[in-house]
Amino acid sequence: MKQQTGGGKAIASLVLGILGMIAWFIPLFGLPVTVVGLVLGIKGLGSENKGMAVAGVTMSIIGLVATIINMSIGAYMGATGQHPLL
Repeated sequence: MKQQTGGGKAIASLVLGILGMIAWFIPLFGLPVTVVGLVLGIKGLGSENKGMAVAGVTMSIIGLVATIINMSIGAYMGATGQHPLL
């Protein structure tokens, strides 16, 4: 019987996907968290924890899109002088 591996990657992807749903508010933290979660989720799709990997990939994609939108809005506001910190 062949032992399947990658269960830890699926769990890590799920955890990073959940963190990415929170971390998108700060793009500096949200971008690496969601990208790593996405990569680990894709690598964990072949494991016995496929459901966790799919959930991690889904949440990582949602967090990545939210992070990119947040970065884009912040860059636009900074470039036009509308950002309150600049």
